[in-house]
Amino acid sequence: MPELPEVETTRRGVEPHLVGRTINRMVVRDARLRWPIPDALPAWAQDQVIVRVERRSKYLFLVLERGTVLVHLGMSGSLRILLDDLTPTKHDHVDLELDNGTRLRYHDPRRFGLWLYTETDVHSHRLIENLGPEPLTDAFDFDYLYPRTRKRKTKIKTLLMDAKLVVGVGNIYANEALFLSGITPHKLAGRLTKAECRSLVSNVKSLLAMAINQGGTTLKDFVGADGKPGYFAQSLNVYGRAGLPCRRCATLIKEVRTNNRSTCYCHQCQS
Repeated sequence: MPELPEVETTRRGVEPHLVGRTINRMVVRDARLRWPIPDALPAWAQDQVIVRVERRSKYLFLVLERGTVLVHLGMSGSLRILLDDLTPTKHDHVDLELDNGTRLRYHDPRRFGLWLYTETDVHSHRLIENLGPEPLTDAFDFDYLYPRTRKRKTKIKTLLMDAKLVVGVGNIYANEALFLSGITPHKLAGRLTKAECRSLVSNVKSLLAMAINQGGTTLKDFVGADGKPGYFAQSLNVYGRAGLPCRRCATLIKEVRTNNRSTCYCHQCQS
């Protein structure tokens, strides 16, 4: 599933091709996404200029003159910039045809993504308004995290992936940040020390920033806007390495299921 770095990489990839361009036509081949694409969206978007491309959590915002298109890549979605009229494949569900002949193509085999729109403030949208702070901003720091862990009986990995606490720390980066911080994913949030909270905040920020700089994490379903995969997977310490020796101590990496998600950790390095 594309996580925050993959979505930010996509935003940076498509933005130069979209900003300032007029949408000549929106082609919807299959509206049956997680939330069906509204019938009115193509006509509403037509002839509007794309003013900005923003990101909030794992949502992309195509900010137009008279509102915003919300895009989520879901489990397997990707956006591609096409400079020619490439024949669409089975899972190419949406095209935005621009005034210079370029098109933005949305590909999503599992159809868990979404394309919605709002004519009012996008940050007041029901999917956005209750999201926590962005992890790479000053709003997410020790003074924010530590008091929100007190007396919490939730496992720290589960809490870290709660978008109401902080957005964009998905499964991969939660596993990795906990490893770098020496914290077992099973530890109850309320038992974290101040030092552990400081370390966790620092490692979340550094991991996400590094992953963005390296183009996202290579997953089978993710490609960047230029069609090339990201390269951060080569830097992973625990995620996807179950049964392999820990890079620090050579103990075999363990894998368990937590809330139906893969949790990988080193029981020697993380306590």
